[in-house]
Amino acid sequence: MSGRRSHRRSSGAGGGGRTCSRTVRAELSFLVSQVERNLREGHYAQRLSPTAPVYLAAVIEYLTAKVLELAGNEAQNHGERNITPLLLDMAVHNDSLLSTLFDTTTLSQVAPGGD
Repeated sequence: MSGRRSHRRSSGAGGGGRTCSRTVRAELSFLVSQVERNLREGHYAQRLSPTAPVYLAAVIEYLTAKVLELAGNEAQNHGERNITPLLLDMAVHNDSLLSTLFDTTTLSQVAPGGD
């Protein structure tokens, strides 16, 4: 060979030609494809950026983690082992930023699986 390079290209995402989902690439738990499907089916806009569902999934994941962390702290403060709707409500209302964000939201006090 006279120094010519091969025209074969690797997939770049970890050899072997395997595909890598946007959720895995962004290191998220919330599925980017589900968020994108909900955005498209909701008809919120005529066009959708490819990065919009990734960003929105990351924001939703962050808010969920923050609320659950605060609710877990409330559960520990009250000597409980489980996070209840009441503890979620207390956690949200005790945080000033989350309180303004969830100002018009009502959390259900009904336990699931009523007999």
